[in-house]
Amino acid sequence: MPLPRPLHAAATTAGHNAFGNLPEWDLSDLYAAPDAAEIGRDMGWLETACASFAKDYEGKLAALDAAGMAKCIARNEAIENIAGRLMSYAGLRYYQNTLDAARAKQMADLQDKITTFTTPLVFFGLEFNRIDEAQYQAVFADPAVARFKPAFDRLRAMRPYQLSDELERFLHDQSVVGSAAWNRLFDEQLAGMTFSVAGESQSLEATLDLMTDHDRSRREAGARALADGFAGQIKLFARVHNTLAKEKEIEDRWRKMPNPQFSRHLSNHVEPEVVAALRDAVVAAYPRLSHRYYTLKAKWLGLEKLQVWDRNAPLPTEAPRLIGWDEARETVLAAYAGFSPEMAAIAEPFFKRGWIDAAVKPGKAPGAFAHPTVTTVHPYVLLNYLGKPRDVMTLAHELGHGVHQVLAAPQGETLAPTPLTVAETASVFGEMLTFRRLLDAAKTPAERKQLLAGKVEDQINTVVRQIAFYDFECKLHAARAEGELTPDGINALWMSVQAESLGPAFEFMPGYEAFWAYIPHFVHSPFYVYAYAFGDGLVNALYAAYAEGLPDFQAKYFEMLKAGGSKHHKDLLAPFGLDASDPTFWGKGLGMIASMIDELEAMEG
Repeated sequence: MPLPRPLHAAATTAGHNAFGNLPEWDLSDLYAAPDAAEIGRDMGWLETACASFAKDYEGKLAALDAAGMAKCIARNEAIENIAGRLMSYAGLRYYQNTLDAARAKQMADLQDKITTFTTPLVFFGLEFNRIDEAQYQAVFADPAVARFKPAFDRLRAMRPYQLSDELERFLHDQSVVGSAAWNRLFDEQLAGMTFSVAGESQSLEATLDLMTDHDRSRREAGARALADGFAGQIKLFARVHNTLAKEKEIEDRWRKMPNPQFSRHLSNHVEPEVVAALRDAVVAAYPRLSHRYYTLKAKWLGLEKLQVWDRNAPLPTEAPRLIGWDEARETVLAAYAGFSPEMAAIAEPFFKRGWIDAAVKPGKAPGAFAHPTVTTVHPYVLLNYLGKPRDVMTLAHELGHGVHQVLAAPQGETLAPTPLTVAETASVFGEMLTFRRLLDAAKTPAERKQLLAGKVEDQINTVVRQIAFYDFECKLHAARAEGELTPDGINALWMSVQAESLGPAFEFMPGYEAFWAYIPHFVHSPFYVYAYAFGDGLVNALYAAYAEGLPDFQAKYFEMLKAGGSKHHKDLLAPFGLDASDPTFWGKGLGMIASMIDELEAMEG
């Protein structure tokens, strides 16, 4: 059942600060209030619906004809919709303030009850995968259910790794005190941490923001405060990672998964060899991408060596400027409208109807994301907006997710969810549209240089940094399979990939070895991170096709987003003449980043 995905949402009441009137979530499209009668009503319906579904279908799936299967799928989607609505509401409220005990309790209680209600449904996937192949193909050839076949093909890919019905039910029940509990501990620990900077107590988000400050001494103070804070909690973070990695190893071993990454590839509906080709292409490109760029940056900053607090530093020629919310909104909407008025029209309600929560607030989850909720409502976007140029790009990114989720929603609960690899397409494309609009409007070479450097850094963070994260996870899970990892052992794994990916322009301060501790993807979604690099490479290739004038590009692009999870990445990219399984594909995307560095080097000449 749909437990909270990486969520986020907004409200029509505005919070005023230095950036203008920042929107907050209005969750009433889900439920009017945490004690709304509709929550109890839907919980009662869900309990009955799950029990009756199991009574009507357990042991009978193989006997269903196409019409019967269509009815079964519709009932399952109705259950997913109500469970998703309940958990979206509770999860979104929780992520607004993870330190609020009442919000945490409501989410935990609903999750516990919904897990109990849905335990009788565990049979569905297990029994479905025991349907004879010939029978399966015959039923899903019928127009009544044919459109659902891609989703059930993905389900049946799990057939070789399926456990007994009893064990699957046990894992389902146990999840609320297993990984979900450790995820919650991690979230609450991070949200509650404060960092001492120049005698002032700062949240994680505010301290991370110092790493992009124009004042180098403030960047250093932020980095050292982070190092001290993580060091103080390093045993707890090591325990979380040790436990979750071991839990995954046990389940993977029982399922006979060939490696720790394999389950992520299955869920992403992507071939392991495609991910390996992406990873190898990026690692091979480190010298001509990150190593070369950071050598340039050290020269711009007048430094022999960069420190970690210089990685995202503004250029010395870049005038400090905070961007108000209204300007950020208009910048992104204009970029979207320049590509397609329809795209801007889909994005506009996010700003007007309380679908964005933008302000930094105590206890609020760090970072940014878009949560699709359920297909009968709409997505919500969470930001921590601090007025930096990167925050504008983050808005463009998350709004791209929102547009994608709106377009895919008519597919329904079964087919709307998109594999993570393709799910980053619209978000990264939204960033690219915003960047290109700003670049075209640049009035001076210095302004163009700043924009190019900012985009290169964003792409290095999206491609190089995320593949380094992926390698770190691979090393961590492999090492954990050999035994318990000490904090120092995890630190060493982190530093091995950081030195390789960032290159010889850097030296690393004491304490940086613990910066793995705050990355939420390692905890919530193991091996998620390569999806960012996949999406960036894919979008670079897509944008090249757009810039070269591929006929009907906009129409083809919207059709790709509307497909949601109903097509394989090969079929989604075919109309653009692209193929991610082609060994040369990733080189095209990396080449676009390299060409921007070429231009920056030429400016120096």
